[in-house]
Amino acid sequence: MTALDFSVVSVAPEPYAVTPNLIARVRIAESTGATVHAIALRCQIRVEPRRRRYSDAEEAGLLDLFGPRERWASTLSTFPWLHTTATVPGFTGECVTELVIPCTYDFEVTASKYLHALEAGPDGTVPLSFLFSGTVFTKGTTGFGVEQVPWDREAQFDLPVDVWRETVRQNFPSTGWLRLDHDTIAALMRFKAARGLIGIDEAVTELLDAAGEMTT
Repeated sequence: MTALDFSVVSVAPEPYAVTPNLIARVRIAESTGATVHAIALRCQIRVEPRRRRYSDAEEAGLLDLFGPRERWASTLSTFPWLHTTATVPGFTGECVTELVIPCTYDFEVTASKYLHALEAGPDGTVPLSFLFSGTVFTKGTTGFGVEQVPWDREAQFDLPVDVWRETVRQNFPSTGWLRLDHDTIAALMRFKAARGLIGIDEAVTELLDAAGEMTT
């Protein structure tokens, strides 16, 4: 039997990616001396909001997710961000592998709402938990041996907010995404056409300005 331990070394933007991705470098250590031929690795990444404090500005941004601060004792709970996989080549002792973490700027996604609400800076981090599972292929008595990654293998990592924001900014500079009902889109298109506006952004800006919601 193998004895595997996982730790997250770093998380950084994937250079030259077509879509916004982060790359997590994960160290895998095997302590029995067994030779690992390969690992079909799976990982669930979760956000653990209770592992950090929040400023008043962040509280306002998190209102839609967790409600007012007086309710956080019951609402500030861990939630899943995404699942990712990797094929780890053979090694003895330890190795470092990479996990691709796709990023989205869709404000309907819980993780995106949370990440967007956080302030950047030296103390601004996203508390993450990596839960590992998968299949380990080793040398057995009659050929290959097959084991499962123990269910309790996990690691924590505090991702700087600046890293996530820069990753998204490279692909979506000064923009974000909102999902709208088809009837709402049709109404916006009619409003835009009737006023001879260039695009939907201008139509929404005009509506917000009329409602007194635009700030200068």
